[in-house]
Amino acid sequence: MEFTEKRKTLFMSSFTIYMYYAGESDSLNFSRQGTKYLFRELAERGSPHYLHTMNIKYLLNHSVIILSLVILVYGQDSNLVQNLEQQLQHQGLVNIHTLTPDILVDLKYSSTDNFLGADTYGDLENCYLQPKAAAMLDEAQKFLKRIHPELTLLVYDGARPRSVQRKMWALVAGTPSQGYVANPDRGSVHNFGSAVDLTLATNAGAPLDMGTAFDYFGKLAQPRHEERFLKEGKLTSGQIKNRDLLRQVMTHAGFQSISIEWWHFNAVPVKVARSKYPIIE
Repeated sequence: MEFTEKRKTLFMSSFTIYMYYAGESDSLNFSRQGTKYLFRELAERGSPHYLHTMNIKYLLNHSVIILSLVILVYGQDSNLVQNLEQQLQHQGLVNIHTLTPDILVDLKYSSTDNFLGADTYGDLENCYLQPKAAAMLDEAQKFLKRIHPELTLLVYDGARPRSVQRKMWALVAGTPSQGYVANPDRGSVHNFGSAVDLTLATNAGAPLDMGTAFDYFGKLAQPRHEERFLKEGKLTSGQIKNRDLLRQVMTHAGFQSISIEWWHFNAVPVKVARSKYPIIE
């Protein structure tokens, strides 16, 4: 299991504090000079490479305490994920894989592969939606399989707790990207569990060419400009065809597309979502 950013931070904080209070003569020097090096080692190798920097005998003498710290860190990180999933389940949301086992999921905000460059979901890997939205997505996948058995839906985002929305808002506040993140005080359709971001992919998981990447916030990603960009040669007929197929599949199941993002679909309008469902905290 690879170290996540939270695991690295929690482990190194705990380990540095322990070293300081263990009474070693070089503990303070270690905490000041060694932490940056150890972070780099953990990030590059994903393993406890700090063994090369410490006296092996010392580590063996204190192995119980150090092992306890590692278990504590992994336990805390696991609890964060478990609590988030329990929170989603408690509000009646559905893990889409329980209805649609063959659908692909790659939560972009559970990695740094997004326009924020930040992981705001931690280790959460399952996509959740309101039961109605999950059933609609299941129908979309089944319809796609009937007309193109070689393709599948690939989900990038679904229900998003407002706690995550606040993290995203804090990252973009006062920047040019602020307009692309809904204010958490009101929330977006994602925060009510009724929106999904997705694309088409091969059964092997390779996304089809849509002309832009997911989360590309420019006019080239906006369906309302597709005809013009096709004439100007900035989008190809194949890219438009792929987008049209995605819209066909999703609207067949009852989803509504929007004019500014080819990947975003609402199960219900935002006003209906706000009146029908509680916001996901």
